[in-house]
Parts: sequence; structure tokens; C-alpha cells
Amino acid sequence: MINPKSLPSADDPAEALAAVVSLRFMADKLERKAVKEAVEQGWTWAQIAEAIGVTRQAAHKRHAGAIKGEG
Repeated sequence: MINPKSLPSADDPAEALAAVVSLRFMADKLERKAVKEAVEQGWTWAQIAEAIGVTRQAAHKRHAGAIKGEG
């Protein structure tokens, strides 16, 4: 887990914004892997959507194509 105290200060915008980009990339990658695993375990799109805080339609739209494309 990332310690928030180790993140750069917003006083250095270049470093802080680079960290934001990096964190978003890592979060997206983790989300994709977790959703794929949830689908493999039989979760419904409604369950996945609730877990990631979006609608069922949004979860499906964002992840279904990538999951089908990997099989």
C-alpha cells in the first residue's frame, strides 16, 4: 500500500502531477485485473459496479470488451 505521506507535495506541481498520472495508471491496471478475476469467480456486473462505485452499465461498458478480448 502506498503511504500518503510519501507522496510529493502539491507545492511542487510538476512532481505532484507526475505522481497523479502514475497512481491513475496503477489504479486502472489493478481495477482491470480485479474485474477480470471477479467475472471469472461468477460476480454479476451489478456486484462489480457496486464494488467500484459506478452503474452496472458503466462497469460493463468499461470492462466487458477487454475481458472478452482476452479469452
